[in-house]
Amino acid sequence: MKILGINASPRGNESNTLQLVKSVITGAEAEGAEAELIDLYKLKIEYCTGCGACYATGECPQIDDFEELFDRILNSDGIVFGAPNYINSVPAPMKAFFDRLSDVIHCQMLNGKFGCSVSTGGGNADVVVEYMNSVLTTLGVTVVGGLGVVIAGDLSAPQKAAEAAEELGKKLTRSIRGEIKYPDQDEQHRQNTEYFCRLAQSNKERFAHDYEWYVKMGLIK
Repeated sequence: MKILGINASPRGNESNTLQLVKSVITGAEAEGAEAELIDLYKLKIEYCTGCGACYATGECPQIDDFEELFDRILNSDGIVFGAPNYINSVPAPMKAFFDRLSDVIHCQMLNGKFGCSVSTGGGNADVVVEYMNSVLTTLGVTVVGGLGVVIAGDLSAPQKAAEAAEELGKKLTRSIRGEIKYPDQDEQHRQNTEYFCRLAQSNKERFAHDYEWYVKMGLIK
């Protein structure tokens, strides 16, 4: 099984959040997973322009690193989002990436995958974790948990949280193997899929790609 860690911090190897993401990956690897780590700041992800082309064709007209990154997500079983607290939210590159996933939401393309989020900051790290996990849920991903670590002058905080982060990674892997069940989230994903399927049906000309997706999935006869 494959775990993909996506970290959005401008501090490179000095990133406190990166330490947490690596600890999650360490835990996942201890349970037998393979892992890959992506530094979002090394990629070029343009802003979504709201053109709607993805709904109509399934493709974005912008030429950048988005498609390659998304292909890696599709080929992964688990996703780990990492971001520091930037005014109670994520840094701009992560938000730009999220905004480009609109058609993924419409088609619930990541249904069946599992994920978690980690964050660090001077405060409200849990708020950022909650936001990133809400994005995962909206994408169709089953969330296994999250970890927010407040630094507040304690530079050793990420190291102190390493064990908890590793346990999160182990839980992620066990969830992918089916050892942990999430019936409430399964029901939420079912409802979301039904909603977007109806949306595609009622807009089948404007959202031609979405309509064709649900036909291919056997949800529109």
